[in-house]
Amino acid sequence: MSDRIDCPCGSDQAYAECCMPLHAGAAASTAEALMRSRYTAYVLGLEDYLLASWHRSTRPAALNLAREKPAPRWHGLKVLRYQPVDENNAFVEFVAKYKVGGGSMQRLRELSRFRREDGHWYYVAGEWST
Repeated sequence: MSDRIDCPCGSDQAYAECCMPLHAGAAASTAEALMRSRYTAYVLGLEDYLLASWHRSTRPAALNLAREKPAPRWHGLKVLRYQPVDENNAFVEFVAKYKVGGGSMQRLRELSRFRREDGHWYYVAGEWST
């Protein structure tokens, strides 16, 4: 019997080896790694991490995830494209599946923009569709 907990980001790695180190303060090696860790943070309700990994120029004051009633339940992530622009800018396109309450499965498709500053990747903004 294994105590391994698969990472919610869909990387096929254990959470302890994938997104958990980033949630504990390690720097993401790529914008894709940061995006995956942010998805996992939404799954786990890690609002402080989401805000800390959001670029200061676009970061909201709060997310208030606990106030979302009913809260979305995340059911999977698929990275469609990872596109580095240069060493400090990149795009990640993904689809995330979720349900709200007893509703049907929904999907969020987003093209996210990331920027690296001082060795750390940050989420800047995204264009999304459902």
